[in-house]
Amino acid sequence: MTAQAATASRARTGGPVEDGPKTVEHIMGWTLVVVIAMLITQLGLL
Repeated sequence: MTAQAATASRARTGGPVEDGPKTVEHIMGWTLVVVIAMLITQLGLL
């Protein structure tokens, strides 16, 4: 058994999916950035 065959037979443990919905990830990432920016300005930290 080669190393590649051994890694291919392992069960996935919930890590990042290689072919996932990239658009949703980008939208959620930018939403998080905006929410953190709003929180910082509301708390007067900037």
